[in-house]
Amino acid sequence: MSYPRARLRAHLLFRGMVAAVCAVVLAAGALPVAAAAAPVTLTGKRCDAKFKLTGNPSKPGTLPGGDASRIKSAWDTYDYTNQRQSMDGLAAPTAEQLEESGTDSKKWKEGDPRKVYASYNNRQTSANPYKGTFQDWLNDAYIDNAARRTRGEAFHKKVVQDLNLVGPDWLCEVEVKDADGKVIRRYDAVNQKTKEFVEIKSGGGIVDKQLPNDRQVLKDTRFKDYSLRYVYGQEPEARTNVKLGELRAEAGSHPDGRSRVTVYQHRSTPVVRFTPGPHTKFDPTLNPNPQANSGSRGGLNDMLNQSKPTPESMRQQIERIRQGDPTGQRLRGPGGVDFSTLELRFVGAPVKGEGLDYSFTAEKMPDPDTKPGFGGQEKAQLISDSFFTWLSLTPEKFWVNLNPDEPQRVMDAKFGKTDAGRVLLEADLQMKHDFAAFMNPKTDLGKKFWDENQLKDGLPCLHGIRNWIEPKPAQVREQDGGIYILDAPLKVNSVPQEVDFDLPGDPCEPTKAQIEHNQKVVEKLIVPAVEKKIAEDPAYADLRRVYTSRVAAEWIRLQDAKKATDYRKIINSDDASKWPIRGEKWDFNETWQRYLKSFRDGDYKFEWEAGGQVYVYTMGGVDFSKSPKQNVSKQQFTAKHQYLPRSTRTSVQTMTDDAESDELLLLGGNTKAKPTTGDTAKPPADGASGGGQAGGLPITGDSVPVPALVSAALALIIAGTALAWWGRRRRRRTFVS
Repeated sequence: MSYPRARLRAHLLFRGMVAAVCAVVLAAGALPVAAAAAPVTLTGKRCDAKFKLTGNPSKPGTLPGGDASRIKSAWDTYDYTNQRQSMDGLAAPTAEQLEESGTDSKKWKEGDPRKVYASYNNRQTSANPYKGTFQDWLNDAYIDNAARRTRGEAFHKKVVQDLNLVGPDWLCEVEVKDADGKVIRRYDAVNQKTKEFVEIKSGGGIVDKQLPNDRQVLKDTRFKDYSLRYVYGQEPEARTNVKLGELRAEAGSHPDGRSRVTVYQHRSTPVVRFTPGPHTKFDPTLNPNPQANSGSRGGLNDMLNQSKPTPESMRQQIERIRQGDPTGQRLRGPGGVDFSTLELRFVGAPVKGEGLDYSFTAEKMPDPDTKPGFGGQEKAQLISDSFFTWLSLTPEKFWVNLNPDEPQRVMDAKFGKTDAGRVLLEADLQMKHDFAAFMNPKTDLGKKFWDENQLKDGLPCLHGIRNWIEPKPAQVREQDGGIYILDAPLKVNSVPQEVDFDLPGDPCEPTKAQIEHNQKVVEKLIVPAVEKKIAEDPAYADLRRVYTSRVAAEWIRLQDAKKATDYRKIINSDDASKWPIRGEKWDFNETWQRYLKSFRDGDYKFEWEAGGQVYVYTMGGVDFSKSPKQNVSKQQFTAKHQYLPRSTRTSVQTMTDDAESDELLLLGGNTKAKPTTGDTAKPPADGASGGGQAGGLPITGDSVPVPALVSAALALIIAGTALAWWGRRRRRRTFVS
């Protein structure tokens, strides 16, 4: 019986010795593989505690899988404060002001111009002075740098709250360290249970210097099971997608095929809150009484403040902004807006004393870094000035006339001193050139046109033609107290007509049957081509711009007839002197002379062989007219534009994406900016921000049907006759003008 006990004691002793040896070996680090396999502990503050959120920690949320985007019905806004926005109208400092302010901005309170000047002075006396103007620095460095922190923090909180990233597994502001304890990267959120690193950015940019750190983290064997999720509040920039695509390719996929690097677009538009003050910049857009400390304010205003007049100056500005954005929180700026497509698309209720809400649309620039949008102030001013021209002058003055028989009646004298009048007359002449160009037999369309015309004695013999542009019924919707201008298309009318203007050469006299046949060919082939160009070509963008402002102005005129608005003193005042022609000097008589030269000498020549002879034809000519409208039903509007009211309300406060079109932006404002109600935020410390803003698009209830909104009086009456082509023929030379 004792033997088994002895063996048992020996066995136990042996096991104890083995355990002791193993303990020593492990303590000495002789088994590095076992040490590497130990779980990594990441430390940070619980996200719900950081943002003081309540939720159900037992049911924490997570991000949508793969590359994804928030559904459009859920797009919304969030507020952030930046009281420095109220200083965007501050004038550049004098030498005396810089000397008084010094270089220590902390000496001065928020809202004191000396605080701004001291900060600027400190930058300009540093080793890296700002290379742009004071106004550029003010908007893109002083104001926006302060906004990025509060905006980024506000969006961070919104993502955590919206997606319920609460509970012990979701940690925020987590530092990822290497094996030596050195910080590799700091992520906005991490979930060790689902193994997700999350980087949250309110804008659509990427920080180049963060990418090598992302690569290092993803290559670290300790994190081989982790995913990296980038969350954006705006549509990512083109370069962002390229950079993340490269990172995704390097990081590879999980064993189940899921990509380790994905992007989630939590689309939400930030709205800055601040209290306007004596140094806030306002602009005169659609404002009937602009004054020093009041006027239009909103998303359009912010973009115009930063827009440059040329592509190169805008490109330089974008580069300065990018260099000053170490966080990647930069929002889409004016370089991302194609101002050449800017049009007025909504005006709200013109309630006296309350200001007018308005909203514009513009296309996005696909690559703003290399090809930025520019010229915002010029285009917005054209729209606004035209709006007031349509209100102040009576409709019988809205005509232009390029007729070789009537050199004394080109356009009304007062209308001829406005940009609206200039645009209409220049568009009229442009259409004459285009009409002739589409008939050129050297083109496929021109050849088809002449092949289908009936000849006279074996030669082309085209009758005189009067052409003019008039609007097709514009699609509008009166709702939410205002009017949405959904579409304002233009059409080309063409009829046979002759003039008495004498041209050299033998007259070409087609028969009535030939005129009727050839006119049908004109309407079948040439008219649609010209219409398409007017609807799409940049050469007619100003014409489309001033026409939509005409639709809005007529609606204001109709509302004022029912009840007095802030525009009453302007309407039918017959005085448009406050909105004269801007830019280069222009005289409608010079345009008339260019037209006459085109009519007399032609735009181009082509040869026609017949009977052994060569005939030379010279081509040139054209004209313009009206605008009726029809209301879209509530059912149609809701079916096709369910997100438009929401997007429009947002655009009054800040620029936003159009949920109905990936290519469009909405940006607007209010003509009488005023602080929001409620408590004003306490002024922030240096570099931060604070309280209240101009705003809001009132919703006044259900829709009200619009009457036949624009009758003949509403029309862009560019009445007048202009012969496009008057055919005359003689051997060796024929004029068709």
